[in-house]
Amino acid sequence: MATALLVVVCGKVLAQPPGARRAPGSGPRDDAFRMVDAYIVSNLQEGLGLSDEQFVKVLPLVKRFLADRREMAEQRRRALRDLRDLLQAGGATEAKVAERLREVKALETEEVDKLRGNLGALDAAMTPVQQAKFRIMQIEVEQKIREILREVRERRRGEAPER
Repeated sequence: MATALLVVVCGKVLAQPPGARRAPGSGPRDDAFRMVDAYIVSNLQEGLGLSDEQFVKVLPLVKRFLADRREMAEQRRRALRDLRDLLQAGGATEAKVAERLREVKALETEEVDKLRGNLGALDAAMTPVQQAKFRIMQIEVEQKIREILREVRERRRGEAPER
């Protein structure tokens, strides 16, 4: 039931026209992230079999993990976009590219370290079975999001005006 709700809501948010006007920080991607986070949080206790005491400890750790993952992914996306723009502009020198590439690699390393630390803190508050269930929950949610994104892209291509 909850997965069906996630599919419907994310599908509606992601299917909005690309040019739709929204306030800063409230675009389809932000809405989708908030919905995914809410889905994970709402299914956390029951899905992982957490006691009330564990849930109180785990909830802020999960929220921090999700926020850090989102923030790091956005930073990496921006750095890669800047690198792509530099390459496409035609004036990319070896030195400029090397500098931007160092930034990308530093972000990638920071992301791995930060998320590993977050998962370590989460693991310390859960049993091995709960840790496994959390990781499986993440994978299933990510797969569902990829499916939704693929379907939205296919619909947009099918509905695109012919030129």
